[in-house]
Amino acid sequence: MKRTTVLADDEVIKKLKQIARRENSTVSKVTRTALNEFVSRRQPKKTRLSLIGIGRSGRKDIAERAEELLGKEFGR
Repeated sequence: MKRTTVLADDEVIKKLKQIARRENSTVSKVTRTALNEFVSRRQPKKTRLSLIGIGRSGRKDIAERAEELLGKEFGR
């Protein structure tokens, strides 16, 4: 953790102190929590890989011929 200085309006400091008192915490801890939440919301969203259609072969008869096709692929 690294120490830093932040300039804030008097009203913001007053509200931070109220929150800290209400949560039985410190202004530093409340500020760290707020900063962490702010930064995490600003992170780029992770894109999920879509696996839908990844195995498309273009064949329409796979379900009916599954045993035959698997046997052919695995030398049976």
